[in-house]
Amino acid sequence: MSAKSPAEIPDIVIGRLPLYLRALRRLQQENESVTSSHELGRRLDISSAQIRKDLSHFGGFGKQGTGYQIEYLIDKLQDVLQVNQEWMVVVVGAGNLGIAISHYRGFQDRGFRIAHLFDVSPQKIGERIGEFVVQPVDSMHNIIRDEGIKIAMLAVPAEDAQEVADQLVEAGVQAILNYAPININVPLDVQIQYIDPVTRLQHMTFYLDG
Repeated sequence: MSAKSPAEIPDIVIGRLPLYLRALRRLQQENESVTSSHELGRRLDISSAQIRKDLSHFGGFGKQGTGYQIEYLIDKLQDVLQVNQEWMVVVVGAGNLGIAISHYRGFQDRGFRIAHLFDVSPQKIGERIGEFVVQPVDSMHNIIRDEGIKIAMLAVPAEDAQEVADQLVEAGVQAILNYAPININVPLDVQIQYIDPVTRLQHMTFYLDG
């Protein structure tokens, strides 16, 4: 079976692929070489049938009765997600959250590298934070354009998020991970994802015994 075009694949399926990749890497760290949809499903609380259906969108990765070669499936999922290369990422906002993001080492072997850290505050501009020197937002457009950067993380106050997102899109950014607790408007061809711990906590408290 041949792989489908991106437009034919539901976004919810794409959203599960990084989960499969993470579980496969964990199995690889445990010195496993072969796995099954049942084992992946057990680890991820996803049905084995759903996993097989998801992977079938991208062609055949395993044989019935023999399972999946872990290294091979990792390589294929990295190809599908385009993380078999290194993507440069900018972080906008050098507050506590932005600093924590820029220091996080989990990006390095997963296809991403934090390249620049920007802020609007004169008190922060020029400050060295780890390997970064905080740069002014005014310089962001030219740097993103010159280096062909496509991904940004927003760690700015909610009231500034839309304006900064507009600047990022104008500079050529095509994917934004937004930590600000507000929805922002971007063109249809720009990918945006939200990370808001408060809404996640509020989701969970529904199920708690008061």
